[in-house]
Amino acid sequence: MSLDVILASGSESRRRLLTAAGVEASAVRPNVDEDAMKAGLRVENLPVRDQAMRLAELKAIKVSQRQPGFVIGGDQMLALGEEAFDKPKDLAGAREHLRKLSGKTHTLETAIVVCENGQPVWRHLARPRLTMRPLSEDFIEQYVGQVGEPLLSTVGAYQLEGLGAQLFNKIEGDYFSILGLPLLPLLDYLRIRGVLAT
Repeated sequence: MSLDVILASGSESRRRLLTAAGVEASAVRPNVDEDAMKAGLRVENLPVRDQAMRLAELKAIKVSQRQPGFVIGGDQMLALGEEAFDKPKDLAGAREHLRKLSGKTHTLETAIVVCENGQPVWRHLARPRLTMRPLSEDFIEQYVGQVGEPLLSTVGAYQLEGLGAQLFNKIEGDYFSILGLPLLPLLDYLRIRGVLAT
């Protein structure tokens, strides 16, 4: 591998996906004020998918300006119609997310950008659609009580790889993208660039 692969993220989920797929990547936090960036992007009335792409790009550029190699920036935002969801701040917020999503279909706007020398060289946006079954208040309480604090690390207050599977009755799209990283297109790109064997 001639150039290092660097994940511009503190996301353990994204790093685990890369490692499990055999990609050795170091993780470097981009030190981006995501809340301020999102507020600015929402003032511009950008579609949620464009907000996710801009954030992924900013993260990758910030790290790529300091570190040589293939720098991967990622961001995932949940869109219910035109409404963007952020990670819940507390368990009450997680319950509210689940109430709003109950019985509806939402999209996970999952963006990744690869940068070299501070410049974007590749972008990809995956848009899995998930339909949540109607949830009773009793189920929401039981679910939040069982899963607890880990729900605060996911934009939809669910973890599909665990008990979150019980929330849905239909999923369209790539499983890895739902977990936060469009892994298969990224692996294809890394093969094209000679980072991985063909």
